[in-house]
Amino acid sequence: MVRKNKGYITLFLLPTVVLFIIVYAVSIVILFGTSFTEWSSGRKPVFIGLANYIQLFTDDSDFRKSFLNTGVWVLLQSTIHVAIGTVFAIILNMKEFYWKFARTVYMFPNIISGAAVGMLFLCMLNPDFGAVNSIVRLFGNADYAQNWFMDYTTAFFSVTMTWLPYAAVVTILILAEIAAIPESLFESARIDGASELKINFYIILPMLRNIIGTCVILAGTSMLQKMDIIMMTTGGGPGNETMNLPIYIYKTALMENNFGYSNSVGVFLIGFGLVFVLLCRNLFRIGSSQN
Repeated sequence: MVRKNKGYITLFLLPTVVLFIIVYAVSIVILFGTSFTEWSSGRKPVFIGLANYIQLFTDDSDFRKSFLNTGVWVLLQSTIHVAIGTVFAIILNMKEFYWKFARTVYMFPNIISGAAVGMLFLCMLNPDFGAVNSIVRLFGNADYAQNWFMDYTTAFFSVTMTWLPYAAVVTILILAEIAAIPESLFESARIDGASELKINFYIILPMLRNIIGTCVILAGTSMLQKMDIIMMTTGGGPGNETMNLPIYIYKTALMENNFGYSNSVGVFLIGFGLVFVLLCRNLFRIGSSQN
């Protein structure tokens, strides 16, 4: 029976493994190999050793800025974003009269495409007719015309705010984990006189370690592929103020026609992602039993 089951398991897994090898594994090997070459459209790759990586770390201010922005966004997304989602989940778990309405409304930004969200914020923060500037002008500053996305002092903050508060996916995952906690634990705590605040801090939060760690990984790694909203709002500008690694890869490959160099940035991005995931797994001890 065991051998028969192994045969079925192998049979059903085979298509997935083949697709993974063709779509991902081969692509990663090609990406890694061509990162050591000088390669542009219409020309064959020419091996140049570590030249791309040396330039990357010693003589590329745009890369350093892109890496810094990406790192800051990963940090914000994996801390503030997850914290917002967790707090909101605990509040909704109390099931007050507004909880179904609030859960539905909070999910709206996550079901709208990134391009649509980008256009929404472009309109809302427009220096001439945007809602934010109009409100400021309404309350006394008639000449106020802040260009939020194209001003060096506000561009990074403006782009960050287009996604940071909308942690509905984290909220849904946390709510599902809370629902899996045995109700008997809550009842025992209430019988012993524990308040709802103490139940949240001493029962619910400690039992959410695995799922919070998973949400940190999901939120952080989502910033390693964030591109659509940035392209719609600033395109990485002004200058390189809001450029991240995916935008830098896009510009280097498709706008500067330098595929070999962009692939070296891609290899770095993959390595950065792997290090982040491993650190989070160890920090939250994901997969280990709850203590």
